[in-house]
Amino acid sequence: MFARVTKYKMKPGSREAATALLNQLKDKIMGMNGMHNFVNVMNDDGSGYVISVVESEETSDANADQVQALWGQFAEHLEEPPSAEGYDVTANWAN
Repeated sequence: MFARVTKYKMKPGSREAATALLNQLKDKIMGMNGMHNFVNVMNDDGSGYVISVVESEETSDANADQVQALWGQFAEHLEEPPSAEGYDVTANWAN
């Protein structure tokens, strides 16, 4: 498995609208090829991370256009473009 960790920062006052948009896009996000897990965390100041766990790095790379299009829908809420890094998953636990 492979994880893409993306750092982002929302504009002040946009947290509620961005969260509503995120919830509207759930089916598209979770429907991407190879998606296992999706976690979005955000502080009150709008700083946050998205952690997506997919089947492989190749799968993640193949989803890049879809991911870019999804982030594009948040453009009016973002202070700057998000920055992503990829990692091999060494543990993916849940209760």
